Amino acid sequence: MTIDYQVEINKLKAGEIEKLVVERDDFFEFREVWLKDSNRDAIIGEASLGGSVIYTYQQSVE
Repeated sequence: MTIDYQVEINKLKAGEIEKLVVERDDFFEFREVWLKDSNRDAIIGEASLGGSVIYTYQQSVE
């Protein structure tokens, strides 16, 4: 099953999901989409055991 990371990133930014888990084998596919996102600095990844990364969206407070 292929994951549409653009859709998932949009859901994350819209608050429809709290986190996005990217497995080690899918990282480069995710990264390709993430690098093109204008808000990529607000999408924060935290590595977990086993090589997966959990991404959350941190909206800036101004």
